[in-house]
Amino acid sequence: RQKAAGTKTPQQQAAERVREAVLKGKRKIAEDLTKKALEAGNSPQELLHGQLLPAINEVGELFDKGKYFLPQLIASAETMKLCIGILEPLLLQEQTSEKMPVVVIATVAGDIHDIGKNLVALMLKNYGFQVIDLGKDVPKEKIIEATIEHNAQIIALSALMTTTMQEMRNVVEYAKEKGVTAKIMIGGAVITQDYADEIHADGYSRDAADAVRLAKRLVGMQE
Repeated sequence: RQKAAGTKTPQQQAAERVREAVLKGKRKIAEDLTKKALEAGNSPQELLHGQLLPAINEVGELFDKGKYFLPQLIASAETMKLCIGILEPLLLQEQTSEKMPVVVIATVAGDIHDIGKNLVALMLKNYGFQVIDLGKDVPKEKIIEATIEHNAQIIALSALMTTTMQEMRNVVEYAKEKGVTAKIMIGGAVITQDYADEIHADGYSRDAADAVRLAKRLVGMQE
């Protein structure tokens, strides 16, 4: 331990351990560290906004720079999920009537890839969005049906292959046909901003961290 650490209070040290757990993907001790940080006097809000969100943002940046790879990204996202699991009941007590937007997320029909989609769903949940995950290979009818049923403000579509990305256009057109006004965001290995513009999607995200920023922007929540 460096001497400098001595200048921090036990409360700060406990909070920083939670942040470090997310950064390093320490799933086994995540819940324990979160409970200890609460016992040390940190509020759920402080842990969420002061430690967890900055940590997962940093993980996203390290991933963007090629310093972290998919296994680290998933380990960190899962660690964060465990920490949030402890905080969620406490945060919900604090929330009065502020309901977060609903996002319907799916990998489009014909496509069975879902690692990226699962990661985006996890990140959106971590930021408080209410996520309805329809899974993979989902027909456009089911996507729009769920959007109407849950009064979702956002539809998030994933595709990993050039053969299935065309299905995104079908979803966008079907949504218009049904009078659905939810914002449609798309992403996946083969997807580009140009393609999003071409099919009149409302936004394109290149990765899970970007998806959160985009979702917030689409519903006018951008800080």
